[in-house]
Amino acid sequence: MTDVLSLIGNTPLVEVTRFDTGPCKLFLKLESQNPGGSIKDRIGLSMIEAAERDGSLKPGGTIVEATAGNTGLGLALVAARKGYRLILVIPDKMSQEKVFHLKAFGAEVVMTRSDVGKGHADYYQDRAEGIARQTPGAVYVNQFGNPANPFAHETTTAPEIWAQMDLDLDAVVCGVGSGGTITGLTRFFRKAAPNVAMVLADPAGSILADYVKTGKVGEAGSWLVEGIGEDFIPPVADLTGVKEAFSITDAESFAAARELLAKESIFAGSSSGTLLAAALKYCRSRKRPERVVTFVCDSGNKYLSKMFNDYWLADQGFRERAARGDLRDLIGRPVEERATVSVGPDDTLLTAYGRFKMHDVSQLPVLEGERIVGLIDEYDMLHAVTRGESHFREAVRKHMTTDLETLAPDATLPEVQAILDRDHVAIIADRERFYGLITRIDLLKSLRRKIK
Repeated sequence: MTDVLSLIGNTPLVEVTRFDTGPCKLFLKLESQNPGGSIKDRIGLSMIEAAERDGSLKPGGTIVEATAGNTGLGLALVAARKGYRLILVIPDKMSQEKVFHLKAFGAEVVMTRSDVGKGHADYYQDRAEGIARQTPGAVYVNQFGNPANPFAHETTTAPEIWAQMDLDLDAVVCGVGSGGTITGLTRFFRKAAPNVAMVLADPAGSILADYVKTGKVGEAGSWLVEGIGEDFIPPVADLTGVKEAFSITDAESFAAARELLAKESIFAGSSSGTLLAAALKYCRSRKRPERVVTFVCDSGNKYLSKMFNDYWLADQGFRERAARGDLRDLIGRPVEERATVSVGPDDTLLTAYGRFKMHDVSQLPVLEGERIVGLIDEYDMLHAVTRGESHFREAVRKHMTTDLETLAPDATLPEVQAILDRDHVAIIADRERFYGLITRIDLLKSLRRKIK
Protein backbone atom coordinates (compact mmCIF):
# COMPACT_ATOMS: atom_id res chain seq x y z
CA MET A 1 0.00 0.00 0.00
CA THR A 2 1.33 3.45 -0.95
CA ASP A 3 1.64 6.11 1.76
CA VAL A 4 0.65 9.63 0.68
CA LEU A 5 4.09 10.96 1.65
CA SER A 6 5.72 8.58 -0.82
CA LEU A 7 3.90 10.43 -3.60
CA ILE A 8 5.97 13.57 -3.02
CA GLY A 9 8.39 14.16 -5.90
CA ASN A 10 8.89 12.39 -9.23
CA THR A 11 6.63 15.01 -10.84
CA PRO A 12 6.14 15.05 -14.63
CA LEU A 13 7.99 17.25 -17.10
CA VAL A 14 6.15 18.60 -20.16
CA GLU A 15 7.28 20.64 -23.16
CA VAL A 16 5.75 24.03 -23.95
CA THR A 17 4.49 23.86 -27.54
CA ARG A 18 2.20 26.85 -28.09
CA PHE A 19 4.41 29.76 -27.03
CA ASP A 20 7.12 31.57 -28.94
CA THR A 21 10.26 30.19 -27.28
CA GLY A 22 12.71 31.61 -29.81
CA PRO A 23 15.33 29.03 -30.85
CA CYS A 24 14.91 27.13 -27.58
CA LYS A 25 12.88 24.26 -26.22
CA LEU A 26 11.16 25.06 -22.92
CA PHE A 27 9.99 22.43 -20.45
CA LEU A 28 7.83 22.78 -17.33
CA LYS A 29 8.25 20.59 -14.26
CA LEU A 30 4.75 20.19 -12.86
CA GLU A 31 5.32 20.52 -9.13
CA SER A 32 1.60 21.20 -8.83
CA GLN A 33 1.22 17.41 -9.09
CA ASN A 34 2.64 16.82 -5.61
CA PRO A 35 -0.02 15.59 -3.14
CA GLY A 36 -0.11 18.93 -1.31
CA GLY A 37 -0.25 20.78 -4.61
CA SER A 38 3.14 22.50 -4.72
CA ILE A 39 6.92 22.23 -4.88
CA LYS A 40 7.01 22.96 -1.14
CA ASP A 41 5.83 19.44 -0.29
CA ARG A 42 9.43 18.40 -0.87
CA ILE A 43 10.87 20.69 1.78
CA GLY A 44 7.96 20.15 4.17
CA LEU A 45 8.86 16.47 4.34
CA SER A 46 12.61 17.09 4.37
CA MET A 47 12.58 19.67 7.18
CA ILE A 48 10.22 17.72 9.44
CA GLU A 49 12.18 14.51 9.02
CA ALA A 50 15.43 16.38 9.73
CA ALA A 51 13.94 17.73 12.98
CA GLU A 52 12.84 14.22 13.90
CA ARG A 53 16.32 12.84 13.28
CA ASP A 54 18.11 15.49 15.35
CA GLY A 55 15.64 15.04 18.22
CA SER A 56 14.33 18.62 18.29
CA LEU A 57 10.85 17.47 17.22
CA LYS A 58 9.32 14.97 19.62
CA PRO A 59 6.24 12.80 19.01
CA GLY A 60 3.13 14.96 19.35
CA GLY A 61 5.25 18.13 19.26
CA THR A 62 4.52 21.55 17.79
CA ILE A 63 5.88 22.96 14.54
CA VAL A 64 5.94 26.74 13.94
CA GLU A 65 6.74 28.37 10.62
CA ALA A 66 6.49 31.63 8.69
CA THR A 67 5.19 31.04 5.19
CA ALA A 68 3.68 32.67 2.14
CA GLY A 69 1.34 29.68 1.93
CA ASN A 70 2.80 26.74 0.06
CA THR A 71 5.51 25.81 2.55
CA GLY A 72 2.73 25.88 5.12
CA LEU A 73 0.70 23.49 2.99
CA GLY A 74 3.67 21.15 2.59
CA LEU A 75 4.24 21.20 6.34
CA ALA A 76 0.51 20.77 6.98
CA LEU A 77 0.38 17.69 4.77
CA VAL A 78 3.28 16.04 6.61
CA ALA A 79 2.27 17.27 10.08
CA ALA A 80 -1.26 15.92 9.69
CA ARG A 81 0.10 12.56 8.53
CA LYS A 82 2.57 12.36 11.43
CA GLY A 83 0.37 13.81 14.17
CA TYR A 84 2.08 17.14 14.93
CA ARG A 85 0.48 20.42 15.94
CA LEU A 86 1.23 23.14 13.37
CA ILE A 87 1.16 26.92 13.84
CA LEU A 88 1.69 29.01 10.71
CA VAL A 89 2.27 32.75 10.49
CA ILE A 90 1.35 34.16 7.08
CA PRO A 91 1.28 37.70 5.60
CA ASP A 92 -2.17 39.18 5.04
CA LYS A 93 -1.72 39.44 1.24
CA MET A 94 -2.10 35.69 0.80
CA SER A 95 -5.10 34.31 -1.08
CA GLN A 96 -8.12 33.11 0.87
CA GLU A 97 -7.90 29.75 -0.89
CA LYS A 98 -4.49 29.12 0.71
CA VAL A 99 -5.78 30.11 4.14
CA PHE A 100 -8.83 27.85 3.83
CA HIS A 101 -6.63 25.02 2.59
CA LEU A 102 -4.29 25.36 5.58
CA LYS A 103 -7.16 25.38 8.03
CA ALA A 104 -8.71 22.35 6.35
CA PHE A 105 -5.50 20.46 7.17
CA GLY A 106 -5.92 21.47 10.82
CA ALA A 107 -3.16 24.09 10.90
CA GLU A 108 -3.50 27.05 13.24
CA VAL A 109 -3.14 30.20 11.13
CA VAL A 110 -1.87 33.51 12.51
CA MET A 111 -2.30 36.40 10.07
CA THR A 112 0.17 39.26 10.25
CA ARG A 113 1.04 42.40 8.32
CA SER A 114 2.54 42.34 4.83
CA ASP A 115 3.49 46.02 4.89
CA VAL A 116 6.38 45.79 7.36
CA GLY A 117 9.95 44.63 6.91
CA LYS A 118 12.30 42.24 8.66
CA GLY A 119 13.01 43.36 12.22
CA HIS A 120 9.48 44.60 12.87
CA ALA A 121 7.58 42.64 15.54
CA ASP A 122 4.75 41.97 13.08
CA TYR A 123 6.99 40.82 10.24
CA TYR A 124 5.88 37.27 9.58
CA GLN A 125 9.26 35.61 10.24
CA ASP A 126 9.91 37.58 13.45
CA ARG A 127 6.38 36.84 14.63
CA ALA A 128 6.79 33.10 14.00
CA GLU A 129 10.11 32.98 15.81
CA GLY A 130 8.54 34.73 18.80
CA ILE A 131 5.63 32.27 18.91
CA ALA A 132 8.05 29.33 18.80
CA ARG A 133 10.03 30.74 21.74
CA GLN A 134 6.86 31.14 23.80
CA THR A 135 5.43 27.69 22.99
CA PRO A 136 6.80 24.81 25.11
CA GLY A 137 8.29 22.04 22.99
CA ALA A 138 7.88 23.96 19.75
CA VAL A 139 10.29 23.80 16.82
CA TYR A 140 10.70 26.85 14.59
CA VAL A 141 11.28 25.30 11.17
CA ASN A 142 12.80 28.45 9.61
CA GLN A 143 12.81 27.43 5.97
CA PHE A 144 14.95 30.51 5.21
CA GLY A 145 17.91 29.13 7.15
CA ASN A 146 17.20 25.41 7.33
CA PRO A 147 19.77 23.26 5.48
CA ALA A 148 17.14 20.54 4.97
CA ASN A 149 15.41 22.94 2.56
CA PRO A 150 18.05 23.03 -0.22
CA PHE A 151 18.99 19.43 0.57
CA ALA A 152 15.55 18.31 -0.58
CA HIS A 153 16.09 19.92 -4.00
CA GLU A 154 19.71 18.83 -4.31
CA THR A 155 18.76 15.20 -3.72
CA THR A 156 15.34 14.96 -5.40
CA THR A 157 14.29 17.87 -7.66
CA ALA A 158 17.60 18.37 -9.46
CA PRO A 159 18.40 14.70 -10.22
CA GLU A 160 14.82 14.19 -11.42
CA ILE A 161 15.20 17.08 -13.89
CA TRP A 162 18.59 15.83 -15.06
CA ALA A 163 17.25 12.35 -15.72
CA GLN A 164 14.02 13.58 -17.36
CA MET A 165 16.06 15.80 -19.71
CA ASP A 166 18.24 12.81 -20.70
CA LEU A 167 21.32 14.57 -19.32
CA ASP A 168 20.88 17.32 -21.92
CA LEU A 169 20.09 20.67 -20.28
CA ASP A 170 21.32 24.23 -20.74
CA ALA A 171 19.44 26.36 -18.19
CA VAL A 172 16.98 26.26 -15.30
CA VAL A 173 14.79 29.26 -14.45
CA CYS A 174 14.01 29.59 -10.74
CA GLY A 175 12.38 32.02 -8.38
CA VAL A 176 13.55 32.66 -4.85
CA GLY A 177 11.26 32.61 -1.86
CA SER A 178 13.37 30.95 0.79
CA GLY A 179 16.12 30.15 -1.72
CA GLY A 180 16.05 26.40 -1.24
CA THR A 181 15.23 25.47 -4.82
CA ILE A 182 17.91 27.57 -6.50
CA THR A 183 20.51 26.57 -3.90
CA GLY A 184 19.80 22.86 -4.15
CA LEU A 185 19.82 22.94 -7.96
CA THR A 186 23.02 24.98 -7.99
CA ARG A 187 24.80 22.44 -5.75
CA PHE A 188 23.68 19.48 -7.84
CA PHE A 189 24.49 20.93 -11.25
CA ARG A 190 27.87 22.29 -10.15
CA LYS A 191 28.85 18.66 -9.70
CA ALA A 192 26.79 16.94 -12.39
CA ALA A 193 26.85 19.54 -15.20
CA PRO A 194 28.61 22.85 -14.45
CA ASN A 195 27.56 24.24 -17.85
CA VAL A 196 23.89 24.41 -16.76
CA ALA A 197 23.00 28.08 -16.23
CA MET A 198 20.87 29.15 -13.29
CA VAL A 199 18.49 31.96 -14.24
CA LEU A 200 16.63 34.03 -11.63
CA ALA A 201 13.01 35.08 -12.12
CA ASP A 202 12.17 37.80 -9.61
CA PRO A 203 9.02 39.87 -9.05
CA ALA A 204 9.49 43.59 -9.71
CA GLY A 205 9.79 45.17 -6.27
CA SER A 206 11.94 42.37 -4.86
CA ILE A 207 15.60 43.15 -4.22
CA LEU A 208 17.05 39.89 -5.55
CA ALA A 209 17.41 40.58 -9.28
CA ASP A 210 19.18 43.89 -8.63
CA TYR A 211 21.38 42.20 -6.03
CA VAL A 212 22.49 39.60 -8.59
CA LYS A 213 23.27 42.35 -11.12
CA THR A 214 24.94 44.88 -8.79
CA GLY A 215 25.96 43.01 -5.64
CA LYS A 216 24.10 45.61 -3.58
CA VAL A 217 21.00 45.17 -1.41
CA GLY A 218 18.54 47.86 -2.44
CA GLU A 219 15.24 49.11 -1.13
CA ALA A 220 12.33 46.71 -1.57
CA GLY A 221 9.10 47.76 -3.20
CA SER A 222 5.81 45.88 -3.19
CA TRP A 223 4.40 43.12 -5.38
CA LEU A 224 1.31 40.93 -5.47
CA VAL A 225 2.80 37.68 -6.77
CA GLU A 226 2.84 35.19 -3.91
CA GLY A 227 5.62 32.92 -2.72
CA ILE A 228 8.70 34.42 -4.39
CA GLY A 229 10.65 37.65 -4.13
CA GLU A 230 12.23 39.01 -0.96
CA ASP A 231 13.22 42.19 0.84
CA PHE A 232 16.39 40.51 2.19
CA ILE A 233 18.84 37.80 1.13
CA PRO A 234 17.66 34.54 2.70
CA PRO A 235 20.53 32.90 4.63
CA VAL A 236 20.00 29.60 2.83
CA ALA A 237 20.06 31.19 -0.64
CA ASP A 238 23.13 30.66 -2.82
CA LEU A 239 22.86 33.09 -5.72
CA THR A 240 26.49 32.79 -6.85
CA GLY A 241 25.57 30.47 -9.69
CA VAL A 242 22.99 32.80 -11.23
CA LYS A 243 24.05 33.77 -14.75
CA GLU A 244 21.12 36.04 -15.61
CA ALA A 245 18.27 37.64 -13.67
CA PHE A 246 14.93 38.95 -14.92
CA SER A 247 12.65 41.32 -13.04
CA ILE A 248 9.02 40.54 -13.91
CA THR A 249 6.08 42.81 -13.13
CA ASP A 250 2.87 41.58 -11.52
CA ALA A 251 1.02 42.34 -14.75
CA GLU A 252 3.44 40.18 -16.77
CA SER A 253 3.20 37.36 -14.23
CA PHE A 254 -0.59 37.27 -14.15
CA ALA A 255 -0.84 37.52 -17.93
CA ALA A 256 1.66 34.68 -18.42
CA ALA A 257 -0.14 32.36 -16.00
CA ARG A 258 -3.50 33.04 -17.63
CA GLU A 259 -2.00 32.53 -21.08
CA LEU A 260 -0.47 29.24 -19.93
CA LEU A 261 -3.94 28.00 -19.04
CA ALA A 262 -5.45 29.25 -22.30
CA LYS A 263 -2.72 27.87 -24.57
CA GLU A 264 -1.35 24.80 -22.82
CA SER A 265 -4.26 23.89 -20.47
CA ILE A 266 -1.86 24.05 -17.51
CA PHE A 267 -3.44 25.65 -14.43
CA ALA A 268 -0.65 27.45 -12.58
CA GLY A 269 -0.27 29.99 -9.80
CA SER A 270 1.13 33.50 -9.78
CA SER A 271 4.78 32.62 -9.10
CA SER A 272 4.65 30.16 -12.00
CA GLY A 273 3.57 33.09 -14.16
CA THR A 274 6.69 34.96 -13.07
CA LEU A 275 8.89 31.99 -13.90
CA LEU A 276 7.23 31.44 -17.27
CA ALA A 277 7.53 35.11 -18.25
CA ALA A 278 11.23 35.12 -17.32
CA ALA A 279 11.85 31.80 -19.07
CA LEU A 280 10.26 33.10 -22.27
CA LYS A 281 12.40 36.24 -22.14
CA TYR A 282 15.49 34.11 -21.62
CA CYS A 283 14.61 31.72 -24.45
CA ARG A 284 13.80 34.50 -26.91
CA SER A 285 17.11 36.23 -26.15
CA ARG A 286 19.26 33.21 -27.06
CA LYS A 287 21.35 33.16 -30.21
CA ARG A 288 21.45 29.37 -30.44
CA PRO A 289 19.09 26.53 -29.47
CA GLU A 290 18.99 25.67 -25.78
CA ARG A 291 17.03 23.26 -23.62
CA VAL A 292 15.49 25.14 -20.70
CA VAL A 293 13.46 24.02 -17.69
CA THR A 294 11.29 26.02 -15.33
CA PHE A 295 8.58 25.12 -12.85
CA VAL A 296 4.84 25.12 -12.35
CA CYS A 297 5.29 25.69 -8.63
CA ASP A 298 1.66 25.24 -7.64
CA SER A 299 -1.86 25.10 -9.02
CA GLY A 300 -3.97 28.05 -10.07
CA ASN A 301 -6.84 26.77 -7.93
CA LYS A 302 -5.27 28.68 -5.02
CA TYR A 303 -5.73 31.96 -6.91
CA LEU A 304 -9.29 31.76 -8.22
CA SER A 305 -10.32 34.77 -6.12
CA LYS A 306 -7.33 36.78 -7.29
CA MET A 307 -5.49 36.60 -10.60
CA PHE A 308 -8.11 34.34 -12.22
CA ASN A 309 -10.86 36.75 -11.14
CA ASP A 310 -11.36 39.43 -13.80
CA TYR A 311 -12.86 41.83 -11.26
CA TRP A 312 -9.94 41.46 -8.86
CA LEU A 313 -7.62 42.23 -11.77
CA ALA A 314 -9.70 45.30 -12.62
CA ASP A 315 -9.72 46.43 -8.99
CA GLN A 316 -5.91 46.14 -8.93
CA GLY A 317 -5.56 48.05 -12.18
CA PHE A 318 -4.41 45.10 -14.32
CA ARG A 319 -7.51 44.89 -16.49
CA GLU A 320 -8.72 47.98 -18.28
CA ARG A 321 -12.36 48.51 -19.14
CA ALA A 322 -13.47 50.72 -21.97
CA ALA A 323 -13.94 54.15 -20.40
CA ARG A 324 -17.35 55.79 -20.83
CA GLY A 325 -16.43 59.08 -19.21
CA ASP A 326 -19.43 58.94 -16.87
CA LEU A 327 -20.63 57.20 -13.70
CA ARG A 328 -20.70 53.83 -15.41
CA ASP A 329 -16.91 53.81 -15.02
CA LEU A 330 -17.38 53.65 -11.23
CA ILE A 331 -19.71 50.64 -11.19
CA GLY A 332 -17.85 47.70 -9.70
CA ARG A 333 -20.00 44.93 -11.17
CA PRO A 334 -21.74 46.24 -14.31
CA VAL A 335 -24.91 44.65 -15.65
CA GLU A 336 -23.53 44.76 -19.19
CA GLU A 337 -20.79 42.34 -18.13
CA ARG A 338 -23.37 40.09 -16.47
CA ALA A 339 -21.55 40.75 -13.24
CA THR A 340 -24.37 42.24 -11.16
CA VAL A 341 -25.81 39.94 -8.53
CA SER A 342 -29.57 40.45 -8.50
CA VAL A 343 -32.93 38.83 -7.81
CA GLY A 344 -36.29 38.98 -9.54
CA PRO A 345 -39.44 40.26 -7.84
CA ASP A 346 -40.96 36.76 -7.78
CA ASP A 347 -37.88 35.11 -6.26
CA THR A 348 -38.23 34.17 -2.60
CA LEU A 349 -36.47 35.78 0.33
CA LEU A 350 -34.66 32.46 0.75
CA THR A 351 -33.19 32.90 -2.74
CA ALA A 352 -32.13 36.46 -1.89
CA TYR A 353 -30.58 35.24 1.38
CA GLY A 354 -28.56 32.64 -0.52
CA ARG A 355 -27.20 35.30 -2.87
CA PHE A 356 -26.32 37.59 0.04
CA LYS A 357 -24.21 34.80 1.51
CA MET A 358 -22.68 33.39 -1.68
CA HIS A 359 -21.57 36.75 -3.04
CA ASP A 360 -20.89 38.53 0.28
CA VAL A 361 -23.17 41.48 -0.50
CA SER A 362 -25.65 43.28 1.73
CA GLN A 363 -28.13 44.54 -0.85
CA LEU A 364 -29.50 43.26 -4.16
CA PRO A 365 -31.17 45.12 -7.01
CA VAL A 366 -34.50 43.61 -8.01
CA LEU A 367 -34.65 43.42 -11.79
CA GLU A 368 -37.51 42.91 -14.20
CA GLY A 369 -35.95 42.53 -17.61
CA GLU A 370 -33.42 45.35 -17.96
CA ARG A 371 -35.21 47.67 -15.51
CA ILE A 372 -34.71 47.99 -11.80
CA VAL A 373 -38.02 47.78 -9.90
CA GLY A 374 -36.76 47.58 -6.36
CA LEU A 375 -33.93 47.02 -3.93
CA ILE A 376 -33.78 44.54 -1.07
CA ASP A 377 -31.19 44.65 1.67
CA GLU A 378 -30.41 42.73 4.84
CA TYR A 379 -32.57 45.07 6.93
CA ASP A 380 -35.63 44.42 4.73
CA MET A 381 -35.11 40.69 5.03
CA LEU A 382 -34.43 40.74 8.76
CA HIS A 383 -37.57 42.83 9.35
CA ALA A 384 -39.61 40.21 7.43
CA VAL A 385 -38.23 36.96 8.82
CA THR A 386 -38.08 37.94 12.49
CA ARG A 387 -41.88 37.77 12.32
CA GLY A 388 -41.65 34.09 11.41
CA GLU A 389 -39.45 31.68 9.48
CA SER A 390 -42.25 31.08 6.99
CA HIS A 391 -41.62 34.56 5.55
CA PHE A 392 -38.46 33.18 3.92
CA ARG A 393 -40.85 31.61 1.39
CA GLU A 394 -42.48 34.90 0.49
CA ALA A 395 -41.74 36.80 -2.73
CA VAL A 396 -39.13 39.51 -2.79
CA ARG A 397 -41.65 41.98 -4.25
CA LYS A 398 -43.56 41.93 -0.95
CA HIS A 399 -40.58 43.21 1.04
CA MET A 400 -38.41 45.15 -1.39
CA THR A 401 -37.98 48.91 -1.33
CA THR A 402 -39.55 50.57 -4.35
CA ASP A 403 -38.86 54.19 -3.45
CA LEU A 404 -35.66 54.30 -5.47
CA GLU A 405 -33.35 57.24 -5.83
CA THR A 406 -31.57 56.77 -9.15
CA LEU A 407 -28.88 58.72 -10.95
CA ALA A 408 -28.44 58.90 -14.68
CA PRO A 409 -25.00 57.90 -16.02
CA ASP A 410 -24.19 61.57 -16.72
CA ALA A 411 -24.83 62.66 -13.12
CA THR A 412 -21.93 64.03 -11.07
CA LEU A 413 -19.59 62.49 -8.52
CA PRO A 414 -20.82 64.88 -5.77
CA GLU A 415 -24.33 63.52 -6.36
CA VAL A 416 -23.01 59.99 -5.82
CA GLN A 417 -21.21 61.06 -2.66
CA ALA A 418 -24.35 62.71 -1.33
CA ILE A 419 -26.25 59.42 -1.67
CA LEU A 420 -23.45 57.44 -0.04
CA ASP A 421 -23.36 59.98 2.81
CA ARG A 422 -26.99 59.06 3.54
CA ASP A 423 -25.95 55.39 3.93
CA HIS A 424 -27.63 54.50 0.67
CA VAL A 425 -26.23 52.87 -2.45
CA ALA A 426 -26.11 54.84 -5.68
CA ILE A 427 -28.36 53.27 -8.34
CA ILE A 428 -27.24 54.12 -11.87
CA ALA A 429 -30.14 53.82 -14.29
CA ASP A 430 -32.20 55.65 -16.88
CA ARG A 431 -35.73 55.08 -18.13
CA GLU A 432 -34.72 52.21 -20.38
CA ARG A 433 -32.28 50.22 -18.29
CA PHE A 434 -30.37 49.63 -15.08
CA TYR A 435 -26.56 49.83 -15.35
CA GLY A 436 -25.42 48.88 -11.85
CA LEU A 437 -24.78 50.03 -8.31
CA ILE A 438 -22.03 52.21 -6.89
CA THR A 439 -21.13 51.40 -3.29
CA ARG A 440 -18.56 53.01 -1.04
CA ILE A 441 -16.08 50.25 -1.80
CA ASP A 442 -16.60 50.73 -5.55
CA LEU A 443 -15.77 54.41 -5.19
CA LEU A 444 -12.73 53.60 -3.02
CA LYS A 445 -11.47 51.05 -5.56
CA SER A 446 -11.88 53.57 -8.36
CA LEU A 447 -9.82 56.14 -6.46
CA ARG A 448 -7.21 53.48 -5.54
CA ARG A 449 -6.70 52.59 -9.21
CA LYS A 450 -5.55 56.14 -9.87
CA ILE A 451 -2.52 55.61 -7.60
CA LYS A 452 0.44 54.39 -9.63
